[in-house]
Amino acid sequence: MASEMNSRDLSQTYKMAGDMFVTLFNEIGKVVVGQAETVEQIVIAILCNGHALVESNPGLGKTLTISTISKAMDLNFSRIQCTPDLMPADITGTQIIEESDGHKEFKFEYGPIFANIVLADEINRASPKTQSSLLEAMQEKQITVGNDTYILEQPFFILATQNPIEMEGTFPLPEAQLDRFLLKVLVDYPSYEDEIEIVNRYTKSISPSVNKVVNKNTLLDLQRLTRDVPVADDIRNRAIKIVMSTRISSEFIEYGASPRASIGIILAAKARALIKGRNYVSAEDIDAMAYPVLRHRIVLTFEAERRGVTTDQVIKSILEKIK
Repeated sequence: MASEMNSRDLSQTYKMAGDMFVTLFNEIGKVVVGQAETVEQIVIAILCNGHALVESNPGLGKTLTISTISKAMDLNFSRIQCTPDLMPADITGTQIIEESDGHKEFKFEYGPIFANIVLADEINRASPKTQSSLLEAMQEKQITVGNDTYILEQPFFILATQNPIEMEGTFPLPEAQLDRFLLKVLVDYPSYEDEIEIVNRYTKSISPSVNKVVNKNTLLDLQRLTRDVPVADDIRNRAIKIVMSTRISSEFIEYGASPRASIGIILAAKARALIKGRNYVSAEDIDAMAYPVLRHRIVLTFEAERRGVTTDQVIKSILEKIK
């Protein structure tokens, strides 16, 4: 009986999904000007139950975008401002001594990791020890403090930001942690028209706000629907060939992507198809999602860096060769 109800709920969510996504992006657009691709990719990461690394120069609205998405999805939101002196306990929480009626006992004080969307702002400013405290949460959706393990509430996402131009006092993320981010999203400068709208919108006395569009249960249904989007064998094989091409010795690639990338491209392509209102994955979905899935998983050679070749240029070259 319960499975029949769940099936009906999923069917209803699927019928409403198209209008729901249109409304969601319109609500986010009330606050975030332009950046349609950035917003879409972050939503795709959430639909895939994955984490995203958002990179841009300062002042391009990374934090605003992430907090706005959490409001539109009615998710608990917490923000961690990463600094070199931030300790793991500042993220996970710690045991404190609490006195009551003359008795002292240990009580666990929950840290900011206990939220649905956790924004790790400027994650590359945190020390490696603190960065590693996020690994268990990202992979296992739980944290361990002392001898106790705490399960994190679902849905749970870490959306981290980093600034690529300020390198002093930063600690590059290790490859093992980078691999656990489903997508690396790049935020570019706004167009001339968008910047006019930004100035007009944020120099008024009333700041824009968003309405709640998707609740937690609906989001969990959308995550299930994402995995149910069918993918043809030839489309799936194309994704795998793209990833395996990164492992072939070349003058520009030092290390290629792991099988996590193959899984990531397929999942992200399914989410993109659902957002676009299609019940199948196309080659366009695969190619579009190859960039954010692969750009942080490929390690370029010194020769590539010497010539100024970017990861996206290498990915584009691979896509053009794969039929």
